[in-house]
Amino acid sequence: MTAQPDMQAGAVAPAIFTPVITGRAEAGSDLILVCEHAANTFPALWGDLGLTAEQRQAHIAWDPGALGLMQGLAVRLGATTVAATVSRLIYDCNRAPDMPGAMPAKSEVYEVPGNAAITPAERAARAAAIYVPFHDALHGLIAERIALGRRPVLVTIHSFTPVYFGQKRAVEFGVIHDADDRLARAILAGAEATSGLACGLNAPYSAADDVTHTLRLHATPYGLANAMLEIRNDLIASPEAEQAMADRLAPVIAAALTDLKKEG
Repeated sequence: MTAQPDMQAGAVAPAIFTPVITGRAEAGSDLILVCEHAANTFPALWGDLGLTAEQRQAHIAWDPGALGLMQGLAVRLGATTVAATVSRLIYDCNRAPDMPGAMPAKSEVYEVPGNAAITPAERAARAAAIYVPFHDALHGLIAERIALGRRPVLVTIHSFTPVYFGQKRAVEFGVIHDADDRLARAILAGAEATSGLACGLNAPYSAADDVTHTLRLHATPYGLANAMLEIRNDLIASPEAEQAMADRLAPVIAAALTDLKKEG
């Protein structure tokens, strides 16, 4: 990528900031990797939302390890990347503007004071500053490739916490689909056969949990193959672990893409 979002806990971006970064735009593959929760940066315009530094480092603020994993996969698969640069507590780019989770007043067990009394005008301002440019950039990339006669494949990269509402999660790698399950099932089959990970389809979330907004917005209308990948964040807790996971998953994704092309 041309730049990397600030990943430090409580990092404060300048009042003028770039809400989205596209990397490897000239990559040869038709694969586009997207990370909506890449950073825990809190732009000065909105402050820290009343959260402690520890809370701003927690999974509620971002998907730890997801950005590094995406970058590692992009190099191995020749993919282009699109990443959000702002904490999902300021605006979650995988949620539509009318969804409560776009600017949540509570995330898991954590209250988010700065979102508790947000007004409609403030919601609209955040959507205009973060959500709109993020999705405009992704849509522009997809539209350009379709116009060139290419058929992009969209895969979103996420991580999830090992313990959620006090319950341990056994799954290590989840593959989620929306209306089109072809790529998700191909990735799942490959991962179950070769990755050594405890895998699950539509786990730990599913489309019923409203987590496939980006896929619905950009892939479904064009009939593009797509999938959402969820990796348990304790497995990608360091740069070395991110790259090791990229080594493990890249062949699985590559094989699934090849199978998809053979099927037409």
